[in-house]
Amino acid sequence: MQTGTLFTVSAPSGAGKTSLVKALVDSDSAVTVSVSHTTRTRRPGEEHGVNYHFVDREQFLEMLDRDAFLEHAQVFDNYYGTSKEWVEQTLAAGRDVILEIDWQGAAQVRRLLPDTVGIFILPPSQEALRQRLTGRGQDDDSVIERRMDQAIDEMSHYVEADYLVINDNFDQALAELRAVIAAQRQRLVHQQERYNDLLQALLRHD
Repeated sequence: MQTGTLFTVSAPSGAGKTSLVKALVDSDSAVTVSVSHTTRTRRPGEEHGVNYHFVDREQFLEMLDRDAFLEHAQVFDNYYGTSKEWVEQTLAAGRDVILEIDWQGAAQVRRLLPDTVGIFILPPSQEALRQRLTGRGQDDDSVIERRMDQAIDEMSHYVEADYLVINDNFDQALAELRAVIAAQRQRLVHQQERYNDLLQALLRHD
């Protein structure tokens, strides 16, 4: 059976990463998004196993001790991690896996799995990003400025990815994201796995 490809998708907050990935996964049954483990409190409307695997701190640290995570991070007082076993099993079953992850997590994954394909999503301008962050209506000006500074630092790491998508027009950005997935599926190593019998038959001298 053909193995899947692991993709990391990184972007600054407000670039539209989550919306793009959701639209991609909704339209392609052969790709799935990894559901992270976290110690943070479940928010209203979130489901265990859908948004996150919600675990307590003791469970998370036990998993960390037995090297159960492909990557992990501590954000303020909460831990987040990607299950190594789930990713390996899903790829082995022939499905592509997307990790929505920051640039640091993507670097961790790439060190462990060098064949990982990195995608970075950027906004069309700083002004557009500021409008998106402001449009949420959740933060005051000082918080927006702090988030903009953080976003600029994050965006500088686009050079570490394999593919770059500019999310100016959503439909165009989604088409480009789909094109990246499709191109990876046509790579020789994958096509040799998929069409092994056909290739042998084509090259056979009767």
